[in-house]
Order: sequence, then C-alpha cells, then structure tokens
Amino acid sequence: MEIWEQLSRQRVKHIVSSYHLGGDEAVRFDGYLEELLQRYPRPLIELALIETLVDAWLAIPLVRGVSFLIKVHDKLRVWENQPIVSTLTPTQFQQIAGLDPAPVFGSTELPPACSIVGPP
Repeated sequence: MEIWEQLSRQRVKHIVSSYHLGGDEAVRFDGYLEELLQRYPRPLIELALIETLVDAWLAIPLVRGVSFLIKVHDKLRVWENQPIVSTLTPTQFQQIAGLDPAPVFGSTELPPACSIVGPP
C-alpha cells in the first residue's frame, strides 16, 4: 500500500475514533467500513462521515455503529447519481474533523485578486 493510501486511511480512522463511531459493533463496523473504503474515494468517505455526523447530532443519543455507516453509505449512493453538494465549508470540516480540508475540498486558498505578473 502506498504512503498516500495509508495516510488517507488514517484520516478516515481518525474521524471514526474521534467520535467513537464504531459503537459496540466494532467487528461489523470495521468490515462495513472496509467495504466502503474499497468502493469509494477516501476523501468522499471523509466528507460523508462528517456530513452524516452533523446530521446525527440532532438525535440523542448519537447514532453509532453499523446504523451510522448505513446512513453514510446512503449519502454516498445519492452522490453517485447527483452532484455532490456539501452543507459544510472547508473551515467547518476542519473544525469538526480536526483535519486539513484540502484533500476533500481541493485547495482552499483563494486566487489572488489581481495578477501578480506585471504587464508585458
């Protein structure tokens, strides 16, 4: 496995462990997560995890385990057939995930307002 793949997997695992999303079903959760990791790009999984987490914050207690991953998978399926529209900004993603948003959102730097190259 390439180093970038290992780092990408670590980012997903960081989100899962930070919010204890595995719940009491660690073995089933890990198997299902592995299936998602094989099927979808990891940055997309990161976004779906955080988007689902934000949606789930309205429920008490927080949905965890396989039930949580089913919601993540549902979101990923919707994104297969429709444009991906995130309800989060890169800054919000970073605050919630504790991760650099660039792999998920691309460069978050704004282009310069004017050309930095003088006229010819």
